[in-house]
Amino acid sequence: MPTPAPDRMPPIAEDQWTSPQKQAAAEFLRMRGQNVFGPFAVMLRSPEVMLRAAAMGDYMRYRTSLPPALNELIILLTARHWSQQFEWHVHQPMALKAGLSPQIVAAVAKGRKPETMSGDESIVYEFTTELLRLQSVSDATYADAAGRFGEHGIIDMIGVAGYYSFLSMMMNVGRTAVPADSDVPPLP
Repeated sequence: MPTPAPDRMPPIAEDQWTSPQKQAAAEFLRMRGQNVFGPFAVMLRSPEVMLRAAAMGDYMRYRTSLPPALNELIILLTARHWSQQFEWHVHQPMALKAGLSPQIVAAVAKGRKPETMSGDESIVYEFTTELLRLQSVSDATYADAAGRFGEHGIIDMIGVAGYYSFLSMMMNVGRTAVPADSDVPPLP
């Protein structure tokens, strides 16, 4: 495997934070119970963007109308679409823990359609794949998703794919590195 390109926007040393960055980092810690990391370390360069993204992320990650395994499927499909290693590193174990099968996770990692999925997984897979690849969804795919998850679920699926695309773009531009001690196999 080739050596990854150097991180363009590594975490800023705390002793170099501006007053707005310190305030944003403290608010992030209060909101999330952890220090600024990954995409938020990139976004700390614009504290207001970071805080608004974190607030949206609280819903997109933890409170959508979709079951956790389906939410994680959307996140993995989005990470694969953007070839976003850090997002994959974080969410691949979460997807497995949420109940997504190892076979589905492996197929997504390779950019292939999983051979065996539940009805709900198939709907989410088709919807998300069309949205990311075609920037739209067909009438048939929309009807399937609306019939199963309603308009609320459709908005949540779009929101999750959009939010994780946003994070992926941040980290792809910043070249956010996966922690050296990661035991998650990288995306091919």
